[in-house]
Amino acid sequence: MAERRRPVDRPRRAALDVLTAVRADGAYANLVLPQVLRKHRLEGRDAGLATELASGAIRMHGLYDAVIDACLTKPRLQPEVRDVLRLGVHQLLSMRVPDHAAISTSVDLVRAVVGQGPSGLVNAVLRKVSRRSLEDWVADVAPDRAADLHGHLAVAQSHPLWVVDLLAEALGSDDELEALLAADNAAPRVTLVARPGLAEVAELEAAGAVATERSPYGAVLAGGDPSAVPAVVEGRAGVQDEGSQLVALAMADAPIEGRDERWLDLCAGPGGKAALLGALAAQRGARLVANERQPHRAALVASAMAALPDGVVDVLAGDGTRPAWVPGTFDRVLVDAPCSGLGALRRRPESRWRRTPADVDVLVGLQQVLLDVALESVRPGGLVVYATCSPVLAETSRVVEAVLGRRDDTDLVGSFQLWPHREGTDAMYAATLRRRATA
Repeated sequence: MAERRRPVDRPRRAALDVLTAVRADGAYANLVLPQVLRKHRLEGRDAGLATELASGAIRMHGLYDAVIDACLTKPRLQPEVRDVLRLGVHQLLSMRVPDHAAISTSVDLVRAVVGQGPSGLVNAVLRKVSRRSLEDWVADVAPDRAADLHGHLAVAQSHPLWVVDLLAEALGSDDELEALLAADNAAPRVTLVARPGLAEVAELEAAGAVATERSPYGAVLAGGDPSAVPAVVEGRAGVQDEGSQLVALAMADAPIEGRDERWLDLCAGPGGKAALLGALAAQRGARLVANERQPHRAALVASAMAALPDGVVDVLAGDGTRPAWVPGTFDRVLVDAPCSGLGALRRRPESRWRRTPADVDVLVGLQQVLLDVALESVRPGGLVVYATCSPVLAETSRVVEAVLGRRDDTDLVGSFQLWPHREGTDAMYAATLRRRATA
C-alpha cells in the first residue's frame, strides 16, 4: 500500500519558492515575495511566517551553510535540498518552532519538491542540528573570536568577510561592528512618507503609524500592510526609509542664494526621493527634472509622481553620464548614485552574497563621473547633494574627495552618515557641495 503523504505546509512552500527564485533566477526577495504570497493565497500570520522563513534563510545562509556542512560527510547537495535545509535550520536555531514541526515539515517539503530520495538525509541533518543551540553551533563552526574577530563575526552574523572588513573601516573601529552586523540581520521597519501638500503625518498616525524622530514627513507603521493605508494607495504617501527621506531633505532644504526654481534628480529610479522632492518643489514654486537611465525604472518614477500636480515634474529616460540638458542650468541637484547597496542589507538580504569587491571598484568610477556631471549641471552658487545607500568609504567620502581634488570651483558644505544600529535607518551617506559663485 502506497504511503499517504501529508499535505505540504503552504507558508513553507512559499518560502522555498522565494529561495528558488533568488538562487536560480537572480530575483530580489523583497520584489518576488509579494508575488509568491499572492500565488499561494497567504495573508496575515501565514504571510508573516513565509516572509520570516524566506528572509531569515537568505540573510543567514552563510552561517546556516556552515552548520549544514558540519553535519554532512559529503557536503555536496542538490541546490533544492540545501534550500530546504536552510529553511529547516532557520526554524530550529532562530525561530520558536518546535523541533518536531521544523523537521517533519522540512521532510514533507523535500519529498514534494525533489522526491523521496533525500528525505532521510534532511531528517538526519536537521535532527543533528536540533541537538545544539545557535550559540553552540557558532562556537563550533566560526573562527575563534579572540584570535580573529572579523572572521568570527563574518560567520556568526552571516556576512562575507570582505563586507565585514569594509564596514569596520567605515565605522572607524571594531567597537560597534557586531551591533551593525546584527542590525543588518534584523527585519526593517516599514516607514511611510507623507508627501507634503498631499498628505499629513497625522493621517498616517490615524492609520496606526508613529511619527519618526528625524524626518518631519515620516511615520513608522507598527504592523499591517502599507497597501491598506488609503494615502499610500492614492500615491499621496509612500513607503520610504527615513534615511532616504533625510537625503532628499538635505538637497531640498540646504540654504541657497539666488534663484531656486530648477531642481534635478540625476539618478531618480525607482522614484521615492523624486516623489518627495516633487511634492516639495510644488509647494515652493520649483520644477523637478527626474532623470533615470533605464526606461523601465523611468516608468516607475513616472508612476510615483501620479498624485503630484501636472507640470511640476518632468521624467526623462536618459544616461546621466551624457546629459541632454544645458550645463549650469539647475539650482539644486541630487545624485543618488548607483552603489553596492551595502547600507541596505536589511531590505536586500541577498545583496551581501551577490556583490564582490570588484563591483565596488567599478561603481566608484561611475560614481565619480556622475558627481562631476551633477556639478557641471548646477549653476554657480547652486547646490549638489551626493548620496549613496552604502557606508563604504570608497563609495562615500573618497568619491567626494577625489572629485573635489580635481576641481577648483566647488566647496564641501557638510556631510552625514546614518547607521541602522544607531538611527534605525538604512546606512545612507550624503554630502552637500556648493559650486562657487563666479565673481
